Amino acid sequence: MGSQQRGVTVWFTGLSGSGKSTIARALEEELRARDCQLEVLDGDIVRTNLTKGLGFSKEDRDENIRRIGFVSHLLTRNGVIVLVSAISPYQAVREEVRDRIEDFVEVYVSAPVEVCEERDVKGLYKKARAGEIKGFTGIDDPYEPPTHPEVDCRTHEETLTESVNKVLAKLEELGYIQPAATPASV
Repeated sequence: MGSQQRGVTVWFTGLSGSGKSTIARALEEELRARDCQLEVLDGDIVRTNLTKGLGFSKEDRDENIRRIGFVSHLLTRNGVIVLVSAISPYQAVREEVRDRIEDFVEVYVSAPVEVCEERDVKGLYKKARAGEIKGFTGIDDPYEPPTHPEVDCRTHEETLTESVNKVLAKLEELGYIQPAATPASV
């Protein structure tokens, strides 16, 4: 590790289309530029590889989050910064994961469902509204917003840079990463 860092899981939660993966990817670029050791666990990729076979019942969703949390815990306790991007709609299982990991920063990526539907790059909201997808978070399955996230990114009101800077500032404030080096004055 080129820069000083402490292991932490940064957990991005929010509706589909809220901007979780977008912020996580931009944050990844910034942290890699600072020579941080990190891993990204994106919900879609994890479902294809780690949790294949799980459905979308509440029990399966909770198990999916527990498995992501288990991997995040292993990495975090070994000094890695883990960026998790997963809808994780239920507060109780997010708290369970937080308690297990301890070094945990919850980032609520919020945008009204109408904005998420407009962004709908995968066409999932359209399918849910048409009844082709049942149990879709935010449409016919609940999303429980965090009650006390460390960071609240309102992607319908702020730029990507502003959202990333909020997360970076919190990680610096909590001592997980060092502030970016400023150029020496000449």
